[in-house]
Amino acid sequence: MFGEFIGARGELASYAFGWTSEADEGRISIGVGAGNEGGGTFHAAVVERDGRIGYALIDEPFEDVPQGGPHLTAAAAHAHRDIALIWTVVDAVMKLDSRAVWLRHWLRRTKIITTAPVLTGEEPALFVSRDADDGLWQLIGPSKATIDNNRVGHLTHLVDTDPTLVTVLDLEPGESAMREQAGGPWARYDVDLRPLNRPGVFLRGSR
Repeated sequence: MFGEFIGARGELASYAFGWTSEADEGRISIGVGAGNEGGGTFHAAVVERDGRIGYALIDEPFEDVPQGGPHLTAAAAHAHRDIALIWTVVDAVMKLDSRAVWLRHWLRRTKIITTAPVLTGEEPALFVSRDADDGLWQLIGPSKATIDNNRVGHLTHLVDTDPTLVTVLDLEPGESAMREQAGGPWARYDVDLRPLNRPGVFLRGSR
C-alpha cells in the first residue's frame, strides 16, 4: 500500500506499508526530502505484541517511495534530524489510513468463518459481520452458509483475492456490512440492522 502525508506545517512525506514473504513482521517505509541534501528513506518493522502494535527501525530496505532519498540504516535513521517527523508520519498512517487495518489483521492472523466458494474465490463476499460477543468474523457470498460448506480461514487471504474488502476491515463487534455485488458499495449496519454512517478514512494513497 502506498500513500502521501502532508503535515500541519506543510511537511511532505510518502510511505509504503505491507510485508515481505521472508518476514513474520510488517514493514513500513517513509521517505522525506527527495532531491534535498539530508533527505532519505526510513524503514521500520511493524510488530504485534499482546494486542499492541509497535515499531522498530531496521537496516533492510522495504520499498522505494517518491519523496525518499537514499535508504538509511537503523543507526543513520536514529541520528537523522527528521526522525521525530518520521515517527509522526508512522503514527498518522497507522491511525488515519484505513488500509492499515489490513496490516493489523495480517499481524494478528485474524481467523474467519466463511463458505467454501468464498474461501476459494469462486464467489465474492457480499455479507461481512463480527459477532457481538467474541468479535468473530463471518463472510458469506451468494450461496447460503451450511454445515457442509463452512470453512475456517484467515481474513487477509480473502483480501489478497478481493482488495475491495479492505474498506470494511474496521468493523467493530456487533457490526456488519452488505453489498449487492462484487466491487459494489458497502452499507454498514449495527447488530439490529440499523444503518451506520461510519465510512473509512484514507490518506491519499493507492494499492
